[in-house]
Amino acid sequence: MENHKLVLRGDLNQNGYLYGGNLLKWIDEISWIAATLDYPESSLVTISLNEVLFKKSIKEGSILKFVINKVKQGTTSVQYYVEVFCCTKCQKNNDIVFSTHITFVNVDENGNKKPL
Repeated sequence: MENHKLVLRGDLNQNGYLYGGNLLKWIDEISWIAATLDYPESSLVTISLNEVLFKKSIKEGSILKFVINKVKQGTTSVQYYVEVFCCTKCQKNNDIVFSTHITFVNVDENGNKKPL
């Protein structure tokens, strides 16, 4: 799945760069949407991101491209690989700014794991 997000002034810290927490929130949200489209009958919750390493700073007006691909499915969980690319109006090439594996687990109404 692919999605895009425009970085606005309200997303920035005091130095004019994107808050890392905002990027993590968008990754979680967009990845959850991809997983829910793949498993519409499931109740998925995030259990892990394997790494949090911000590779480049992101400024206002940047367009972020999120590319989410399923890489592994278990009995109760599913893992996706997420890449985030940044494109500013003065760049033709998209620079990768973040990548991680995100894992979701399917839970029942009591929060217990259940098969996908």
